[in-house]
Amino acid sequence: MSSIARRTPRIALATYDRAPELAADDRLIPPALAAVGIEAVAAVWSDGRAPWETFDAVLIRSCWDYHLRSGEFRAWLDRLDAGRVPVWNSTALVRWNADKRYLLDLAARGVPSLPTIVIPPGAADRVAAAAAERGWTRFVLKPTVSASGYETHAFRFPLTSADHAAVERVSAAGAALLQPFADAIPALGELSFVFLDGRPSHAALKRAAAGEFRVQTEHGGSVEPIDADPLLAEQAAAALTALDEVPLYARVDGVVIDGRFVLMELELIEPNLFLSLGRDAPARLATAVARRLEAVGSRRGPA
Repeated sequence: MSSIARRTPRIALATYDRAPELAADDRLIPPALAAVGIEAVAAVWSDGRAPWETFDAVLIRSCWDYHLRSGEFRAWLDRLDAGRVPVWNSTALVRWNADKRYLLDLAARGVPSLPTIVIPPGAADRVAAAAAERGWTRFVLKPTVSASGYETHAFRFPLTSADHAAVERVSAAGAALLQPFADAIPALGELSFVFLDGRPSHAALKRAAAGEFRVQTEHGGSVEPIDADPLLAEQAAAALTALDEVPLYARVDGVVIDGRFVLMELELIEPNLFLSLGRDAPARLATAVARRLEAVGSRRGPA
């Protein structure tokens, strides 16, 4: 009796050129994938020589410069689509999530979120007036395409000359989001719920450094694992149930206001998933990838 050896699936873990061998947390993924029979190769998304079409799938990970090269990044997604390469999260989700105006979509679908206003490009003069009209004595302005706290600023009335200069700079670069400052962040921190294949996996608490409001580690913030209230996790999941498809991975960031989880960001592109903080989290991600690869193979038929 003869048997036909099955080919080992091979996927690309897309990263960026400052972490060509993957970010530290993502280095937990290849051994977890190997344990379920999948080979994983790190590849820089902006490397035009990378043979994306030869992979069985692309898993977007630490592409942490996409917001600085948005046109190039979207062209890369186009190339993956043209090559019919399965991508997780899907290119449709990534394109939608790459512009923070998605928050307005989620709010319209009933997801509790911070009030958000879009300031058109070049409309710096509207920023302070819009905040004042809503009684926001402290507020945050950020580009609609941004990551890792890039050009994200917190202001308080009365604005200083430096504040006005920052508003002008953000507005000149493109459309921006205006939101009230969330006092819960310095008081309680920001919660991050990680979901894998739509299921809750683990949670983390992020805190800003003294004198800072941004919680990202790039700005001195800290992160620690927590056993979050199951009710808050259920409330965070509302951001996923509002989507048209189940993402392979998602990080739902938010704050607790009046005992309720309020969405700050839904991260579907390149979030740090804090895999090292969740027990068996890399294995759960690998299992989810394996399921999706099997589904892709069944649709394509036998090799």
